[in-house]
Amino acid sequence: MADSPRWTRRPPGSTWGDWGPDDQLGRLNLLTREKVLQGIAEVKEGRTFCLSLPLDYPGGAVLNPRRQPPELMPTMREGRPNMAVPMRCYDPTALDVVCDDRVLLTLQYSTQWDTLAHVGQMFDIDGDGKPEDVFYNGWRAGPDIAGPFTYQGTQPHANPVPPGAHKLGVENMAKACIQGRAVMIDLEAHYGRSGQVVGYDEMMAVLEKDRVVIEPGDMVCLRTGFAQMLLEMNKQPDVPKLFASTCALDGRDTRLQQWITDSGMVALIADNYGVESTPAKPCMDDYCAMLPLHAHCLFRLGVYLGEMWQLHELADWLRAHGRSRFLLTAPPLRLPGAVGSPATPVATV
Repeated sequence: MADSPRWTRRPPGSTWGDWGPDDQLGRLNLLTREKVLQGIAEVKEGRTFCLSLPLDYPGGAVLNPRRQPPELMPTMREGRPNMAVPMRCYDPTALDVVCDDRVLLTLQYSTQWDTLAHVGQMFDIDGDGKPEDVFYNGWRAGPDIAGPFTYQGTQPHANPVPPGAHKLGVENMAKACIQGRAVMIDLEAHYGRSGQVVGYDEMMAVLEKDRVVIEPGDMVCLRTGFAQMLLEMNKQPDVPKLFASTCALDGRDTRLQQWITDSGMVALIADNYGVESTPAKPCMDDYCAMLPLHAHCLFRLGVYLGEMWQLHELADWLRAHGRSRFLLTAPPLRLPGAVGSPATPVATV
């Protein structure tokens, strides 16, 4: 653990400082050249699978009222929409017909990555008894991950720092390329559409029955059936049915958290809305994370989360062929300052 200029205490069980005082990658440091080669070694058939939903799914904003569907629109050329425009309108000798468009995109509306800047916590990083708003490896809310306001308690004050993730932004993931070996855990095959909240015991039962082995540097995918149900609902998601019918992880299960720690996984990816069950089970402490698995993965460990990936066809193929491992290629947008990103992941088997 490296000495840090930003903190003297790190959260118990965290990886803060393990890859240097200024690290912004977390467990992506384990996605080495050897892990890429291990992923490539899983390619036997040369068959590929698109793991993204269409980015206009789930449809509407009922899953999250702050996240809206994409708005696709033409760019403008001399005051007119620049879509299917014959260039002879501007030059009578031109043969070209031109299309050009743009999009207003909520970055975590559909198939997505959560970066380490997505969720932080209050934590006493100085040991002075005063918790501060911080993110992975002690990067601070305000100067490093900046909104238009800073907060002293609950009171907002104007922030002179331009908004955005000046540290831990998605561009760090993109530059790391996100390619390596991934492992499928097929929860739907064992629990169906029962709405099972999966804790450590349930997870271990599935791993044992399917002989799934996870090693440090692997990316882990969880098929629950959620994304497939979204497609079946055709942009009219039935939220109670979705959450009552598909599995999610018990974020409060400390043994499950320890399994994630011990596994050395780089990313935890699910086809459901938030990987973990929401709302989380009741907390017995005075103060608790509302999203305990997000806190454990993004804040403490530097493990990335993927949400609403379409894993159905791939999981069926892997099960039919007695396999669980594959090559995953899943870079996000290289958009400096963003805290999340759509993805169009590709699995190769």
